[in-house]
Amino acid sequence: MSRKSFAVSLLLALVTIAAVGCNSRQGFKGETAPEKQETKFPDKPITLIVSYAAGGGTDVGARTLQPYVEKELGQPLVVVNKPGGGGWVGWTELAHAKPDGYTLGYINVPTIITGYLDPKLNRKESLESFVPIINHVTDPSAVAVKANGRFKTLKEVVDYAKMHPDELTTTSTGVGSDDHLAAVAFGKAIGSSFKVIQNNGTSEGIAQVLGGHVDLLVANLGEMISLEKEGKIKILGVMSEKRSDLASHVPTFKELGYNVVGGVSRGIAAPAGLDLKVRNVLENAFKKAIMNSEHIEKMAKLGLTVDPMSGDQYVKYLKDQEKLVKELMGW
Repeated sequence: MSRKSFAVSLLLALVTIAAVGCNSRQGFKGETAPEKQETKFPDKPITLIVSYAAGGGTDVGARTLQPYVEKELGQPLVVVNKPGGGGWVGWTELAHAKPDGYTLGYINVPTIITGYLDPKLNRKESLESFVPIINHVTDPSAVAVKANGRFKTLKEVVDYAKMHPDELTTTSTGVGSDDHLAAVAFGKAIGSSFKVIQNNGTSEGIAQVLGGHVDLLVANLGEMISLEKEGKIKILGVMSEKRSDLASHVPTFKELGYNVVGGVSRGIAAPAGLDLKVRNVLENAFKKAIMNSEHIEKMAKLGLTVDPMSGDQYVKYLKDQEKLVKELMGW
């Protein structure tokens, strides 16, 4: 072999070795430093904000659901009470929290909707400030009277109210509350109106009715069942699409001829901007937890019926409720 041929061969060999070495380093690097994989959600505790005080209906429902959600997610679910401002201390914090799935909260409908629609309050938040995950419970409104009082049926109440508008009084836990909206909707459905007496809570309203100071108790069905069993009140009608399994003897307003459906719902939401994959993980976990038979049984003992609306169904429900509030309150 000539010197020239030998030099060319040696050069080719060196280039080949360099190329192999380069490829070997790239492959080694790929093995030791693979692309960063997504962290599995959740990998730490999740905070669940309850915008009402401990011991209330929302709080009790949240803590009843808590262990079943923890079982599904494999992480602690920490219930934190943030009462005040008619629920808006907690809802404001939720709306402005980091949308990473680690801060969730209960939204109470229609209260949260009336809160941001009320022009007097001038709130910046709206339905778009939240990402609905799943509804937990729906507690329909109902109308009751003092046991052994002058009214025995809903028809008797309607007939009297038509002849005497603004005379019959009803209870309400606040302007824009589900009780208030129920009373307004009831009046509009029969072409009349009631005098709504605002109070500081359902217990006060119950005392007003039992004491003979207010004619009609307008509250959630779950708050009435034990009172009727004790013989203190008579439930005349429930504002739901169908009769409740918790009080199957009580007719709905619809079957009595009055197109009124109303009540309160409590569901789970996250701040706007939540990643879709994280949302799906949360929805699936909460749905399994809510539909756990043991959980359903415990909620029934509390007088509550689970109603796990999610996805498009839950979003549509919330938008329909917003529309209804605007119509009833004139906002």
